[in-house]
Amino acid sequence: QVQLVESGGGLVQTGGSLQLSCTTSTRAFNLYLMGWFRQAPGQEREFVATVTRSGRSAYYADSVKGRFTVSRDNDKNSVSLQLSDLKPEDTAVYYCAAGDINYSDYDSPRGYNYWGHGTQVTVST
Repeated sequence: QVQLVESGGGLVQTGGSLQLSCTTSTRAFNLYLMGWFRQAPGQEREFVATVTRSGRSAYYADSVKGRFTVSRDNDKNSVSLQLSDLKPEDTAVYYCAAGDINYSDYDSPRGYNYWGHGTQVTVST
C-alpha cells in the first residue's frame, strides 16, 4: 500500500502562484509514474500533469501548459507541482497519484492505483 500526502494548497488571487507537494514513504517511489489531477465541484477528475519515473520527462494538460511545472525528487520520495499565473478556473481539489499499472494511460485516472486525499486550491478574482 502506497500512502500519498499532499500539501501546499490555499487561497490565492488571479495571477498568483502556489506550490503543491506530495510525499510518500514507499521505498519503491522511483518505480511509480507520478501524476497530478484536479476535480472542481460537479465536474469529473481531470488530468493536470505527470512526471515519468526518472523525472526526465513531463506531460501536461493543454489548459495548464506553460503555467504549471511538475518535478520529482526520487531521493526524497516527493513530487511537486508549481502553479503559476493562476486563473479562477484552476480552482479545484488537487490530487497526487502514483501508478505502475499502464504507463501509456498517464493522462487518465485508470493509469494510477494510489491516490492522496487532495488539497484545495482556490483562485479568487
